[in-house]
Amino acid sequence: MTDDGLSEAAEMLAGASALLVCAGAGMGVDSGLPDFRGNEGFWRAYPPYARLGLSFAEIADPRHFAEDPELAWGFYGHRLEMYRRTEPHAGFGLLLRHGRGLPGGVAVFTSNVDGQFQRAGFELVAEAHGSIHHLQCAVPCGPDIWPADFSLDIDESTMRARPPLPSCPNCGGLARPNIMMFGDFDWLPSRTDAQTRALGEWRRANRNAVVVEIGAGRAVPTVRRYAELASAATGALIRINPREPEVRHGRGVSVPRAALPALTALLAG
Repeated sequence: MTDDGLSEAAEMLAGASALLVCAGAGMGVDSGLPDFRGNEGFWRAYPPYARLGLSFAEIADPRHFAEDPELAWGFYGHRLEMYRRTEPHAGFGLLLRHGRGLPGGVAVFTSNVDGQFQRAGFELVAEAHGSIHHLQCAVPCGPDIWPADFSLDIDESTMRARPPLPSCPNCGGLARPNIMMFGDFDWLPSRTDAQTRALGEWRRANRNAVVVEIGAGRAVPTVRRYAELASAATGALIRINPREPEVRHGRGVSVPRAALPALTALLAG
């Protein structure tokens, strides 16, 4: 094991009584998922949007569901099918196995909407930005959130979905993913709020949990801030990030590696 923070991180994990995983988009890269980092990364994943000159923030604007629903569902429908096909990389299993062996167990806080942690077997997961695997009314006409049990026909040359599009079972209008988008005033947060309350209860029972933050950048710092707050009292933070690994004020351990190589080095032994 080379001395780039791994030895100290391994000692921290070996002495853990509970494990809190805080994950951003970088967690899914080793599973083959794009992280949409900057326009170039987004356009490599979705060339039709490069031709249209649309950035990730622009295509992920909820107004498209009202103004051009075929365009909106082309993007989200394609992502949904991609996430359904994707198998979580081995690092998920390493974290789950280690966490399940601790007295307090393991919990997850993530900004990812892909459902990979649940697919890997994690039970206590708080999805800060919602889930692409759940829908809500686009208006919305009421508080209901339901599973995304459907498939769409998408023209991948234009990234437009062909009707019929998902509809609300209550009003018959257009449905949309239960995801917090950019400039979103219609997202229904009740499902995420319930997850967050459950995670809060777990944290109160496991105040000395070791926090492993993975692939969380500064551009949207939701996960980094949560990880720092969760570890503020103990300093038990392991930040795994190949691009932005620095920890503030020396409160934690920096591991400048991608998710799977770091987790393999720490937990596969």
